[in-house]
Amino acid sequence: MPLRPPETRHRIVLAGQAVDFALQRSARRSIGLRIDHRGLRVGAPLRAPLRDIETLIREHGIWVLDKLADWRERPPPERFAVIDGALLEILGTPTRLRVVPATRAASAFSADEIHLAVPAGTAPGKVLENALRHQARTLFAARLAHFAPQLGVAPPPLRLSSARTRWGSCSARGNIALNWRLILMPPAIVDYVVCHELAHLKEMNHSPRFWSVVEQLCPNWKAQRNELRRLGRQLPQF
Repeated sequence: MPLRPPETRHRIVLAGQAVDFALQRSARRSIGLRIDHRGLRVGAPLRAPLRDIETLIREHGIWVLDKLADWRERPPPERFAVIDGALLEILGTPTRLRVVPATRAASAFSADEIHLAVPAGTAPGKVLENALRHQARTLFAARLAHFAPQLGVAPPPLRLSSARTRWGSCSARGNIALNWRLILMPPAIVDYVVCHELAHLKEMNHSPRFWSVVEQLCPNWKAQRNELRRLGRQLPQF
């Protein structure tokens, strides 16, 4: 498999403001804009002229500036204390943490509790994250298996992601990555992201045809997308 070209840095002026952006070229078909804690990031086809990329950025200039300002003003998320008795929402349900010392790390789930065995010298947050990752993989695989037949496709290979701002992705080979932190969201949000990424198996873009495929699987996708954006800013860090 050929290596992708390295990421390059560029600058553009939008409404009198100089904006730096990172450009990553790959075998994708269209130009995409994304803004996260690192700033403006652009994905583009291998042979897309830089002038076309800059034209697209200027067309979305107000959106770019608004999102960059939003990230600058966003307060850092509070650190969640992984201690005995703490409450954590998992799949929309308040779940009590039961943390006990142990000689080796282990975890177990019940209806409304997570039991964490934490060895001395081990961060409780790491034990909790490992437990949530295991639950996330099981759940995500089941939801992919549920929705994929509705599109007439086989459940694709699944990889867990830990990206800070990206909830899912679908590669050109049809492999899907889902952010394990979605386990901290309500089930309807998980299903929306699963349907979104499965729809890319039919349309590798965000065209109207793509959204029609999403709607076929998730009729209320607009409401779920808005809720994802809202809740994504409030997720605990541990």
